[in-house]
Amino acid sequence: MANHVEQIIEDMDGRPQAVLVHLGESPLAWLRARGHLSERHYAAGDMLRADWERAGLGARVTMRWDAAPREGGRRGPGGRPDPTLAQMAARARFDGAIAAAGPGLADILWRVACAGEGVVAAEKALGWPSRAGKLVLTLALDRVAGWYRVP
Repeated sequence: MANHVEQIIEDMDGRPQAVLVHLGESPLAWLRARGHLSERHYAAGDMLRADWERAGLGARVTMRWDAAPREGGRRGPGGRPDPTLAQMAARARFDGAIAAAGPGLADILWRVACAGEGVVAAEKALGWPSRAGKLVLTLALDRVAGWYRVP
């Protein structure tokens, strides 16, 4: 049970309920497994997350092994390596999908699909009422599915 944690969530009637959450399961997979997201919406969210990761937009969690800066402390412009063509293409797809979601919808979409926040945590962070996040997330995923041309 080391890969599970107990969390308190609200059930459909607004009562707190203790549930076990698998740490390796994404919030989108959790919603799909419980019938709250269609396969189309899940696929669109997963494509968005994959593009976010391919573009290298997430936080770095590993050590960089490139050469130390030369005397003077400069590595070049910005100190970052040039992005690959695959990274640039993924960034363009990610930016297009976020634009397709639109303002007001992209916030919860990024938090849940890319950052891995649960819907309840995203609602609280955005200052939204409970249970509003799932509806807004579904609208955003519908727009993103259209942009990615998910059948």
